[in-house]
Amino acid sequence: MDPDVVTTSSLEALQSDGQRKIMDVVDKLRRTGLNGVVQLPQLVVCGDQSSGKSSVLEAITEIPFPRKENLCTRFATEIVLRRDHTSSISTKITPDKTRPDPEQAKLRAFNKSIHDFSELPALMDEATSLMGLEEVGQGNARAFSRDVLSIEICGPGRPQLTLVDLPGLIHSENKSQSKEDVRLIRSLVEEYISNERTIILAVVSAKNDYANQIILDHCRRIDDKGSRTLGIITKPDFLRPGSDNEKDWIDLAQNRDIYFELGWHMLKNRADGELGMTFQERNASERMFFNEGRYRDLPRDMLGIEMLRTRLSQLLNNHLKKELPHLKKELDAKLKETVYEIERLGGKRTTTTEQRMFLMSMSMTVNDILKSAVKGHYENSFFGSVKMDAAVDSSENIRRFRAVIQHLNLRFAKQMGLYGHKYAIPGPDSESEEESSDKDPDIDQYPDIDTQLPKKMTRSEAISWVKQVLERSRGCELPGNFNPLLISQLFWDQSEPWNALATAHIHKVADVCNDFVKIVLPHAAPPEIESRLVGLRVEVALESSLRASREELAKIIADKARPPMTYNHYYTTTVQKQRQKKYAGILSTITDTLGITKGCSTEPIGKLVEPHALKEQMESQIVLDMDKFSAEEALDSQAAYYKDELKYFIAAVTKQVIERHLVDTLPATILSPMVIAALTDEEVAYVAAEAPEVTRQRNYLQGRKEMLEKGQDAFRLAMGGVRG
Repeated sequence: MDPDVVTTSSLEALQSDGQRKIMDVVDKLRRTGLNGVVQLPQLVVCGDQSSGKSSVLEAITEIPFPRKENLCTRFATEIVLRRDHTSSISTKITPDKTRPDPEQAKLRAFNKSIHDFSELPALMDEATSLMGLEEVGQGNARAFSRDVLSIEICGPGRPQLTLVDLPGLIHSENKSQSKEDVRLIRSLVEEYISNERTIILAVVSAKNDYANQIILDHCRRIDDKGSRTLGIITKPDFLRPGSDNEKDWIDLAQNRDIYFELGWHMLKNRADGELGMTFQERNASERMFFNEGRYRDLPRDMLGIEMLRTRLSQLLNNHLKKELPHLKKELDAKLKETVYEIERLGGKRTTTTEQRMFLMSMSMTVNDILKSAVKGHYENSFFGSVKMDAAVDSSENIRRFRAVIQHLNLRFAKQMGLYGHKYAIPGPDSESEEESSDKDPDIDQYPDIDTQLPKKMTRSEAISWVKQVLERSRGCELPGNFNPLLISQLFWDQSEPWNALATAHIHKVADVCNDFVKIVLPHAAPPEIESRLVGLRVEVALESSLRASREELAKIIADKARPPMTYNHYYTTTVQKQRQKKYAGILSTITDTLGITKGCSTEPIGKLVEPHALKEQMESQIVLDMDKFSAEEALDSQAAYYKDELKYFIAAVTKQVIERHLVDTLPATILSPMVIAALTDEEVAYVAAEAPEVTRQRNYLQGRKEMLEKGQDAFRLAMGGVRG
């Protein structure tokens, strides 16, 4: 039998030009495979078991589906009618996604064509067997499947129409249908009718009380307003004419009991003794039936298969025109989401070249950010905005890397000024012996500093300390002079905290570098790549930089242990100023003792001072203890040298240690292009090779992207002929 033989003029109700163009959009989208990605508009025929669903489907499409006495529909059957230049009937199986991959591949391989509808029963039996559904009642054989059999029927006179026939809902388990079968069918039906773009054809049989038919409960629960549900009443010929039961069913058909916005429709399908009728004879028998009794008074648009096609045509047309704009938006959104997910996976990484190129691209991103961070250029979106309510060196502001480093260096300089000296000693110009050269530092300001506060000394105590060192360091120098190495001894003792303070600063900066790099890497690399890179190269590079900084500090500390050496005039200037202050103090003592008036007055004043008295006072200031004199001179020289060296040490640590080894080297050592280029092929594969699940995910997303892009193209082409 030729596929076109069953195409009659009655099907033209579904084939107006405008409707066909709209249906063509959905058909093209379905053919790209998008029905598994976005929800496509469709007609779904559902109902309780033996409600007459398959007969309704057969009457709508005028396709002679195979009939069996027992179960008919054991899986979802998708009937696709397509207008085409040539006639064909092809079938395929869309496997249940929960099946193992080998089983899915086996079912997808089922792709057969037939030339005559008489071959359809054998083909459906083959599909049933392939799905693992044996004859009902054979032991533990599966009765139902979540696989979908798709039957595509093409021909010049075919309408563009897709309908889905679902297995009938089962009320309770029996020897042929298990409790699991009951659950499976209910789940399958709910899955289909929950699609907001599905028009539900809810079939109920007049042979049974409609209050007991499960499909109505499902429809009213899922589509509570009935905006997508058209009720179809079958087998009215089983009702006794003129009975109350017949009146109840007619009331239902008139939307007086269970209300659906789309209303109800009545069909009389072929009875058991009419199975040999042609479709034309079937339709004539139906018209005759509805022209008798109470049915004669019902509106014609709710009776018979011809009017059902007209209603479906209008429903589909209105439904598709309403849904297509939403479908287009969903398609665009899905494509955007899919592209984003593909980008998150990074470039394809199956070959060594692809893997190295991927790492090189990622390296350039990391390198650009690190260079900008070291220079303090924050134009890149990575750096974000400043968090004003958080500390400069807090984790919230660590992206402003250079600002944090500057803050820590300034903090280090201040810490050196507060904690760097072992003894707090007043200068020669102090007004009181108890006055310290420094105020007590605020220890709470730097809780992370693990060092003691400077020990307070009066100047007398300091001179005594120096004198003891001098006595133990004496060389061949004359009395009143001191061995130059004495300055070294005093300076080394006074600057003892420097190493600990500098080491703490180095570790603080190293931690900031480490934390910053850990923020940069996820910005450019997927999590699995990041963890491998950190283990293979990043941790090694950071540890190497920290080790180099410690070695550099050790050299600076070793230089500090050498004999005093300076060519900075600041040292001699400081010594001279200290001596001037010392002499000024002596002069002040003499004038106070002799009663010489200080300051100015408008009245002439004067006081005669005896020369011998002045001489005595001058001589009284001479220090006869040569060791004390030398100790005092050495103390002042050490203080001047300490100040000079403190400035140098702070500069050396921040420039030669922090900048040279920790900060400035970040772009070159942390995954620079040179670092990536030096990786062996084995290391590249270890870091960048895709895990099997990533490859599968990429292939899935790539296939989905291609389908969505084809869908967009199909949408644009088809929509060119669609008007509202």
